[in-house]
Amino acid sequence: MSTPDPHTATRPALEKHREPEPVPLYRFLGPRFWGVWFGIGVVRLVNLLPLRVQMLIGRATGRLAYLISRRDRRVAAINIDLCLPELAPAQRRQLLRRHFESLGCALFETGLVWWASDARLRRLIRFEGTENLTAALAQGHGALMLSAHFTTLEMGARGLTLLGPTSIMYLTPSNDLIAELSRRGRTRHTVQAISSDQIRDLLQNLKNNLPVWYAPDQRFTDKNSELVPFFNQPAASNVATSRLAKISKAPVLPYFPARCHDNRGYVIRIHPALDRFPSNDPIADTRRFHELIEAQVRDYPDQYLWAYKRFRREGFDPYRRSV
Repeated sequence: MSTPDPHTATRPALEKHREPEPVPLYRFLGPRFWGVWFGIGVVRLVNLLPLRVQMLIGRATGRLAYLISRRDRRVAAINIDLCLPELAPAQRRQLLRRHFESLGCALFETGLVWWASDARLRRLIRFEGTENLTAALAQGHGALMLSAHFTTLEMGARGLTLLGPTSIMYLTPSNDLIAELSRRGRTRHTVQAISSDQIRDLLQNLKNNLPVWYAPDQRFTDKNSELVPFFNQPAASNVATSRLAKISKAPVLPYFPARCHDNRGYVIRIHPALDRFPSNDPIADTRRFHELIEAQVRDYPDQYLWAYKRFRREGFDPYRRSV
C-alpha cells in the first residue's frame, strides 16, 4: 500500500526533547527475563517475513492464546456480552475467537513498530484524511490526535510519525524489559514520548504546533474521572480531553487505524477536527468521543481491546466471580 508524502504544514524547527538515559540491556539478562527475550527473538525473526505471513502466524498464536488464557478470555467474553447484546450467542463466541486472533497479530505488529523502516511501513499503510491534519496544523496550535485502545494502536501511533514530526502519550508497560524496548522504539521515531503524567509536556508539544497522539479511553478513576456511557454501559472515563483542548486551543481530530481484512496492510483514517469542541460539558464531549469509538468497533469488532476490565467501578464489578 502506498502512503502520501508527509504533510507540509509550517512549523518551527524542532529538536528532540531530552529523554531519560536508556537502561543498559545487560541489566535484563537475569533468568526472569529469559522467556521475554525468547519471545522477542521469535517476533524479530517473524518480522523478516512478508506481512501476510506474519499475520497468519499471529492469528495462529492468538488461537493458542484463546485456549490457554482463561482469565483474558472470560473478561473479553463479558465485555462483548455487555456491549454487543444484539449479536446472537454464536456470533459473540465467534467474535471472541477472532479477537484473540487479532491480539496475536498485534504481538508481531509491535515488532514492526519497533524495528521496521519508514520505507517498509509506508508500503503497508494507506492514509485517509491527511488534509484534515494539514488544515489543523495550519492554525498553529498543534493537533490532539484522539485515538483509542484497539489492537492496532501501536501501529497507529507509529504510523502518525510517517507524516511528520510527532509526539505520543503512552502508559508504561509493567514488564521492565518491554518498557525499556518500547521507550527506545518510541523515542527513536518521535519528537517526544510523553508519559501519562507529563501533562505539561503534552501542552508544550501542542504549543510547538505538533500533532500529539492521545488515547484516553481506558478505565480511569483519578481526578477528571466521571461515569460516561460506553455502549450504554456506565464506564469510569477520563473527561480531561475537553480541558486540554480548551487550554491549548488545539483542534481535536479522531484518529483510528485498522488492520485490513486481507492481512496485507493497514488503513489509518484521520477525521476532520471535531466541530464545536470542547463544549461547556466535558461529560457530553466524552460521550461524543465514545460514540466515535463505538462506530469504529462496529466496523472492526475483533480489533477492539476487549480483554480489559473496562466497566469495573466503585461498587460494581461485572468481572467478579460469583461465590
